[in-house]
Amino acid sequence: MISLKNKRIVLGISGGIAAYKSAELARLLIQEGAQVQVVMTDAAQEFITAVTMQALTGKPVFTNQWDSRVDNNMAHIELSRAADLILIAPCSADLMAKLSLGLCDDLLSTLCLARDCPLLIAPAMNLQMWQHSATQRSAQRLLTDGVSLLGPTSGVQACGENGIGRMLEPSEILEEVVAFFQTKVLQGKRILITAGPTFESIDPVRGITNHSSGKMGFAIARAAVEAGAEVHLIAGPCHLQTPLLSSGKIIRSDVLSAQQMYDATLASKNCDVFFAVAAVADWKIDKPAQQKIKRQGKTNLDLRFSPNPDILSEMAKIAKQKGKPYCVGFAAESDRLGLNTKEKRVRKGIPMIVGNIGPSTFGSEMNSVLIVDASTSKSIGPASKLEIARQLIALVSKRL
Repeated sequence: MISLKNKRIVLGISGGIAAYKSAELARLLIQEGAQVQVVMTDAAQEFITAVTMQALTGKPVFTNQWDSRVDNNMAHIELSRAADLILIAPCSADLMAKLSLGLCDDLLSTLCLARDCPLLIAPAMNLQMWQHSATQRSAQRLLTDGVSLLGPTSGVQACGENGIGRMLEPSEILEEVVAFFQTKVLQGKRILITAGPTFESIDPVRGITNHSSGKMGFAIARAAVEAGAEVHLIAGPCHLQTPLLSSGKIIRSDVLSAQQMYDATLASKNCDVFFAVAAVADWKIDKPAQQKIKRQGKTNLDLRFSPNPDILSEMAKIAKQKGKPYCVGFAAESDRLGLNTKEKRVRKGIPMIVGNIGPSTFGSEMNSVLIVDASTSKSIGPASKLEIARQLIALVSKRL
């Protein structure tokens, strides 16, 4: 899915070495379906040319407040009125200061003051400049005025120093822009998500687990934040980075066993929606060995199992008593997807369940799912797990 289809974005570029990243950013925005109009300051043209940006966007670049190509000679009005969003990347300390004080002495600063659309800025500067009290005051004033700051992040800078002040990478800014345009259907809601596998120890070096990369659960966490929710993500052992978005924060708790996941979930039961995405082991070893079990002399190994607590069923009981959370289960099946998914929804006593044929999608970025509630079934995919997550969030928001 093209997430920014027909979105009109004014991409402002101010002076700074990070301007070289603006070319890639423009390309990514257009690739995602956006129409990009570039506006550059005089300082920006010392780092990257207008010719480069025009070639990438297919649109003439505006650099002059008095540009005669605009019929009424009011480029600052015409450009801002035609935009769904103004994005400045990079945004220098100088431009941040001017915007925070309402100063406008060139086209980019003037159209920002004259805008009637949202403004996002991606700061980029030396770490001392970013940490300076004057810049921090500028940042706070901009936030108070409703401007969204994307970053900065920490890393090696062009000056050779290492620290905060580095502009986000173009792909990260793209993710922030896509998230910004998502409808905030879960604003103010608290969302609890379990993701990944659990691990049940046999001895200190061995154990049993379930197939799960955690990618679907992490995608739902990101989609929920995009939709304005407060998110608590309880993750079993996996190697995924917590989604980071300037628009919201994901609180992450890492667990190992099904019992630990159960305890963490019940401790956060006061939520509005619970997504039970994790592949929780149904069974655990009765008495895990305290020392490594040696193979020597053994022809077989006898293990005794006992059932793990049923996290989803327990949360469903809480929902029945208190009216929330709205519980969404997941079912990874190997056959009879429709029948098994529907039976599991009834057995667990939950309003909605998402089923998929597990082996074909483990670890993949893509998925195909069947979403089942009491009255309907809806197939989604093949699609990216993030796109499926966004559609699932939209469906759940309507049930709320």
